Amino acid sequence: MTKALEGVRVLDMTHVQSGPSATQILAWLGADVVKVEAPTGDITRKQLRDLPDADSLYFTMLNSNKRSVTLNAKTERGKEILTELIRRSDIMVENFAPGAVDRMGFTWDRIREINPRIVYASIKGFGDGPYTNFKAYEVVAQAMGGSMSTTGFEDGPPLATGAQIGDSGTGMHAVAGILAALYQRTHTGRGQRVNVAMQHAVLNLCRVKLRDQQRLAHGPLAEYPNEDFGDEVPRSGNASGGGQPGWAVKCAPGGPNDYVYVIVQPVGWQPIAELLGRPELADDPEWATPEARLPKLGKMFQMIEEWTRTLPKWQVLEALNNHNIPCGPILSTKEIIEDASLAANEIVVKVEHPERGSYVTVGSPLKLSDSPVEVERSPLLGEHNEEIYLGELGLSHEELPLLKAQGVI
Repeated sequence: MTKALEGVRVLDMTHVQSGPSATQILAWLGADVVKVEAPTGDITRKQLRDLPDADSLYFTMLNSNKRSVTLNAKTERGKEILTELIRRSDIMVENFAPGAVDRMGFTWDRIREINPRIVYASIKGFGDGPYTNFKAYEVVAQAMGGSMSTTGFEDGPPLATGAQIGDSGTGMHAVAGILAALYQRTHTGRGQRVNVAMQHAVLNLCRVKLRDQQRLAHGPLAEYPNEDFGDEVPRSGNASGGGQPGWAVKCAPGGPNDYVYVIVQPVGWQPIAELLGRPELADDPEWATPEARLPKLGKMFQMIEEWTRTLPKWQVLEALNNHNIPCGPILSTKEIIEDASLAANEIVVKVEHPERGSYVTVGSPLKLSDSPVEVERSPLLGEHNEEIYLGELGLSHEELPLLKAQGVI
């Protein structure tokens, strides 16, 4: 069976996370992704190692289904080889610091002169303006994209989210832009430049907070549990942030992840009241309507928690689901990695690696009926030098060891 992007060549000049997360999605969709690394390799190969002398999980979990070549594009011969790789590619992706690729001599004008059909995607920390040259990291993007100021509890500091919305979130946005440009090329015959900034991607994911910033002009936000409102959207703990109030309530035996997140819809109040052993609350005018409950959200979830604290989270989950009440257990990373349903859905996948042995990685969240994904291991550094440089670019067997001795590969 063919894959969605079969026949598409991606020149992957990315490193760390934001770029590799994008090119990994393209590889899962069937593209031939050639990862071009400096002779020393992507820095994450050696970062946060759990096994000596083996590629780290940081690297392996972001570079599945790719081929790897090494290349020093700052040398003259390296520039010539990179030019040939660009000529043979449909997509080029990079996430170097602003201006780095230009300084190599590969401006956008030069790239499209080499290959007018190429889609050239750049991932940067920020757009044009005063932040352009700031160094961008995951949590810096969260800080400057609206996430941290709105995450946490009212009386606590701003908090980062465990989800990598700055890096992998930007990678997903880049994939959308790349695929749109690739599709447009079928009509125009031309490639184009795709720019995605980490700050912008985080802001896109925080749009409901900008919604609420504007709503503040008309008074307090009733669905927030906060008592006081200034002129900025406050941190609101585990409030749902949507039209239906929600909260994480503690369960027995009281461990760090013994919680269930509960949403209280209007139709759910009567069954919740019955589960609490307080059926009279369903008709009590002080509690019967969403309007009556909104000013007392803290008290409402306190009553729910008095019930949930007496039961394990899986028992709470069963009771709530029996009444069609929206809820979900807080799953720890250990529970997720051991979840049989996630393994059955191939979103938690075991992969064999020649250096590491087996390891668990995240599979493709995109499920296409005609383009199934088989997650393959990440490549060793320069594993495909001969395959690509000799077999595809036509370099001679004599030149390859010379290039290695000269530090070109």
